[in-house]
Amino acid sequence: MTNLSKIVEKDIKNQLHPYTNARLQEQKGSLMIERGEGVFVFDENNNKYIEALSGLWSVAVGFNNKRLAVAATKQFEKLPFYHLFGQKSHPASAELAEKLIELAPVPMSKVFFTNSGSEANDTVIKLVWYYNNAKGRPNKKKFISRKFAYHGITLAAGSLTGIPANLNGFDLPLSDRFLHTLCPYYYRDAKQGETEEQFVDRLVAELEAMIQKEGPENIAAFIGEPIMGAGGVIVPPQGYWEKVQKVCRKYDILIVADEVICGFGRTGNMFGSQTFNIEPDIITISKQLSSSYQPISAILINDTVYQGIADESNALGGLGHGYTAGGHPVATAVALENLKIIEEENLVANAIAMGEVLRKGLQQFADHPLVGDIRGKGLIAAVELVADKQTKAPFEKEGNLGKYLSDRAIQHGMITRSMRDIVAFCPPLIIKENEIKMILNSFEKALEDTTIWAVTKK
Repeated sequence: MTNLSKIVEKDIKNQLHPYTNARLQEQKGSLMIERGEGVFVFDENNNKYIEALSGLWSVAVGFNNKRLAVAATKQFEKLPFYHLFGQKSHPASAELAEKLIELAPVPMSKVFFTNSGSEANDTVIKLVWYYNNAKGRPNKKKFISRKFAYHGITLAAGSLTGIPANLNGFDLPLSDRFLHTLCPYYYRDAKQGETEEQFVDRLVAELEAMIQKEGPENIAAFIGEPIMGAGGVIVPPQGYWEKVQKVCRKYDILIVADEVICGFGRTGNMFGSQTFNIEPDIITISKQLSSSYQPISAILINDTVYQGIADESNALGGLGHGYTAGGHPVATAVALENLKIIEEENLVANAIAMGEVLRKGLQQFADHPLVGDIRGKGLIAAVELVADKQTKAPFEKEGNLGKYLSDRAIQHGMITRSMRDIVAFCPPLIIKENEIKMILNSFEKALEDTTIWAVTKK
């Protein structure tokens, strides 16, 4: 280690970082971010970066919103902590629950608070199992997720996730209760000459074949992200969700919409379910719920699911599940204020307008030899890099191009994220057109660097 600051050295010495090569971390250390301002963050040396991924898909209102700081402070001073166990509650959680039921894209009955997207989806698994036990269906326990899905990293939620890097080395999925069908990745998985409609019909037919093979009496739920985020910003073709839902309804399979990334404006509507005509029985939310100023997530359940859970809790003497910090008063107060900001500042409309600017700007790179696909919806987009545009083959080892470009982007003042060779863009909802242009400029420079690097490696 050379020329590293004392704080970076402390970080190397003492922390094990998530989603990080631990040996590489020992050698190079971390980019140490010290403060934020709007869509920008600053490192310990006061270098400025535009945050093109909203931190982790989540900081809707930017990195220094004073209203959220005030909301947190007021709640800290009034009631810094209380729980929701054993018929206890507090005003902030009750107000936020009411607001979420009001905003829900389809009628919902109750909100259950958790602390992260992983916890929310983990809890969904337990609640669905609990619900089916209440309904006298002890075998109806299997979940169908999709390849490249991301639903979290706890043992159960991690079993729903379909990204190899999140499964390898962890002995996941846990059991045969977790199934993975094909995802709507038209760019990669469509057959030669297959239209989007034909591709969707093939995927839905394979889903129905899986259900019939496993037995509908054994399938509890289908879970999916409206747009698949960490799996590569995979936007489903038109009609995909409607046809998936039709099959699920046919076999009495619950539909769970994982809105952890898509919720609260990201896709151009308050919920991704509205964008893709999804009518879920259960919704999970997090991230932009509080702009990640506080750890919080939640599950929304419809009345059918709630009634079964309520009956079972009555029969057993209580619902034996919950988290100490679930529905934390500071987190719920901040989330409630965050939702007010999103509504009052018309950030969903801004996401639509700025998303169009971003996608139009990215299209200028469509003919670049390393650019295979450009896709997106609302204010979320991705560029998929390839070594060969015709065969879609990756460069050397898959992921090399994406990692190199995202590393170079930092040198050009932009933080983004690559998944395999897919570079994602998901800036804060407050972003302005001139800031979108900064993203495009940084991407162009990083792409130029990557092109030169790729040529020298051949």
